[in-house]
Amino acid sequence: MTGWIPIVTRLGGTHHGCYLPHEGANDIAYALFSFPSLAAYENYRAAIRQDPKAQELWRLNAESRCIHRFGRTFLRPAFERPDTVESS
Repeated sequence: MTGWIPIVTRLGGTHHGCYLPHEGANDIAYALFSFPSLAAYENYRAAIRQDPKAQELWRLNAESRCIHRFGRTFLRPAFERPDTVESS
C-alpha cells in the first residue's frame, strides 16, 4: 500500500496514510488522500492511468490479489479546523 504514497504526492495529492480496523472486520483497509480541488483529482485520475509506477503496482495486485475490491468515497470536513479559519 505504501507504494502509492509517492505516486499520489507526485500527481498533486496529499496522502494521509493507510488505516486498518482495530476491531471488527479484518478484510478491509482505508487509504485516505486529498486533492486541492475536484479538477486536481480528475487530473490525477487521468494521469495515474498512464503512470508507469502505478501500472507496476496494479500488475503486482493482479498477481498477488492483495486488493479484492476497490471503492471510492468522497468526504468533506464536518467542521473547520481552528488553524484554517480566517479571522475577520
